[in-house]
Amino acid sequence: MSILEIVILLPLLAALAVCLGAPARLVSVGSAMVNLGLMLGAATKFKAVAGELAFTSSRVVLDNPSINFAVGMDGTSLILGLLTALVTLAAVWQIADDRPPIYHTASQLIAAGAFGAFLCTDLFFLYAFHELALIPTFLMIALHGRADEAARKAVAWKATLYLGAGSLVLLAGLGWLVLEYSGGQKLTFDLNALRAMAATNPLPAEKQGIIFFVLLLGFGTLVSLFPLHSWAAPAYATAPVPVAMLHAGVLKKFGLYGLIQIALPLLPQGPHVPWVQKALLLMLLGNILVVGFVTIAQKSLDRILGNSSVMHMGYIFLGIAAGTELALRGAVLLMFAHGVSIALLFALAGRLRNQLGTLELAKLGGLASHAPVFAILFAFGAFASIGLPGLANFAGEVLVFLGAFGAEGGTTFGPLQWTVVLALWGVVMSAVYMLRAYRDIFQGSATTGLFMNDPSLFQRLPLILLAAALLIAGCCPWLLLDLLKTAPVP
Repeated sequence: MSILEIVILLPLLAALAVCLGAPARLVSVGSAMVNLGLMLGAATKFKAVAGELAFTSSRVVLDNPSINFAVGMDGTSLILGLLTALVTLAAVWQIADDRPPIYHTASQLIAAGAFGAFLCTDLFFLYAFHELALIPTFLMIALHGRADEAARKAVAWKATLYLGAGSLVLLAGLGWLVLEYSGGQKLTFDLNALRAMAATNPLPAEKQGIIFFVLLLGFGTLVSLFPLHSWAAPAYATAPVPVAMLHAGVLKKFGLYGLIQIALPLLPQGPHVPWVQKALLLMLLGNILVVGFVTIAQKSLDRILGNSSVMHMGYIFLGIAAGTELALRGAVLLMFAHGVSIALLFALAGRLRNQLGTLELAKLGGLASHAPVFAILFAFGAFASIGLPGLANFAGEVLVFLGAFGAEGGTTFGPLQWTVVLALWGVVMSAVYMLRAYRDIFQGSATTGLFMNDPSLFQRLPLILLAAALLIAGCCPWLLLDLLKTAPVP
């Protein structure tokens, strides 16, 4: 059995064990720790060889159409697997002892779905695992969301409708790809086989553009691409803390992963068809500029974090639109950095709400004097989100901007270059809303007299782990970038 199969199946078994009455925290945290150890072990043994996958395994499910439970790992899937393991451990650690076992069950199912989506190389299972992860997400928002019953059910239904519609569009796009590249022969869902067919017999550029745009709408809805984004911020603000951490930090990256691993290798000319490129550039600018202004207008920390997560997806879409090796590597690094930083911020926001009962900035202030460790940990997440040098987000954003600006060899100043210039203002917007939030929460004094205590050493451990990951990846980005030699670059 491949180590990747163990990584996928372990959280499923943990969820089953919790349902059968096993000690929920022990099983859930233990499973997450084992998976983090397995992914770190896989990273040390991983050899980046162009065109090859590591730790492969394939088990036949159907012969015609050809569907296999197949797993394999290149640099991109390894980085996202590490992200999933890190955030899962931190998320289940945040679940209080008084919470019902369903919190642990849902977290393990979301983690299993994320691992399966990133590590499977068969389109059928890649899609199915993502859908598996969405079900507990919807249920946890509706049943245990942080709002009254009517409000949380409305948020859950909105997210369900958006993501359900996006999944159906995505299914249509993936089915179209399979039909086009199977050439009337036995249908195959094997991603490697489809890539080989695309390399030897590519589709016409205009058809690539149409299919790419369908996939962009499907994957983009899952990632909250503007204007298909309005479900995301309310869902994150309402979801229980571990669900918000796992979805915003990990599962949301599936759409980006799919565009990089599926759409770009199979449809390399698709994003460069003029009308497709213009549409993508306008949409990603909507993420960065429009949602950036919306984020500045927010008065509550959970809404700021939810909208900020939507905004920062625009930078990763910019790397995908550019399609250069430098920009795509920056996009993958930024996916990891954003996942860690937003998970850290949601964990801290949840702790803040639990102790103080509010996340309204006007009611907070002066908390750094009562909880200095909490203030330092929050600074890591906030400053990483801004793109402070030395933290992981900065390295990813710089690579995306440089790779996108020089996409045409630096000889022209076209739509892509203008998009980079406008997108740079998003960095300023991030600084405005995040520094203001930090000032209002931790400096001055609270008019309501609220104060909080630092988390205990035991409670700090997963938060410190996330902060350390931001620092290490920011100071030594080559540790992750060296894994991307196998990344599919058209």
